Amino acid sequence: MGRLDGKVALISGGARGQGGAEVRLFTREGARVIFGDVLDDQGRELEAEVRAAGGDARYVHLDVTNESDWEEAVGTAVQLYDRLDILVNNAGIVRRYSIEETPREVWDEVMAVNSTGVFLGTKHAIPVMRRSGGGSIVNISSISGMIAIGAPAYNASKGAVRVFTKVTAVEHAKDNIRCNSIHPGPIDTPMIREGHADPEAAEQQRLSLVPLGRLGTVEDIAYGVLYLASDEAAFVTGSELVIDGGFIAQ
Repeated sequence: MGRLDGKVALISGGARGQGGAEVRLFTREGARVIFGDVLDDQGRELEAEVRAAGGDARYVHLDVTNESDWEEAVGTAVQLYDRLDILVNNAGIVRRYSIEETPREVWDEVMAVNSTGVFLGTKHAIPVMRRSGGGSIVNISSISGMIAIGAPAYNASKGAVRVFTKVTAVEHAKDNIRCNSIHPGPIDTPMIREGHADPEAAEQQRLSLVPLGRLGTVEDIAYGVLYLASDEAAFVTGSELVIDGGFIAQ
């Protein structure tokens, strides 16, 4: 038996990186997965890969800043399976500017994807989860939402996700809907190298701050998401799961 047998999940930002690892893991654990992204070619390739391996996955185009895209993604879950049990708000971007260098349009872009996208996904998932008897929402925040490390717009957006998670958990406990946040440290994904003049030097600098001495893997995060999404975490809501190799323990 899989840890998610019988459950229907919706994952944003699922075409690559952490989201892609979550899609693969969830389907191996028995979930039926709808996943969305703006990277359509990669999304369709992942859908074909998962289906070839015997998994049940369906790719949909999902710009998390577009409310109608969310309505269609949630509607796909209802149309195909008549329920939704799990939402993983995984999509995110980073833009590396100091406060004074950050253009207003960049601030708005980061907030729209990283924060507003989480709000919209949650807003449209909750009514279907309520009808399904409850569910689990897992929001991918960051250690940058807890401490002052990283780009200011990214930090602020992930801090918003951290607190919005708690509000969701308290407001919808009555609906048997749990909501928790995950706070990754440095993870070996394409995003970690984006926007650096010298990506290798930036990576070495990060490694020097991780007591376990390595970058995290996408699987490290996916297994944390799996736990919070599963019934094993039935009494866990409003919590923060830090997966950072000891970074913020220092």
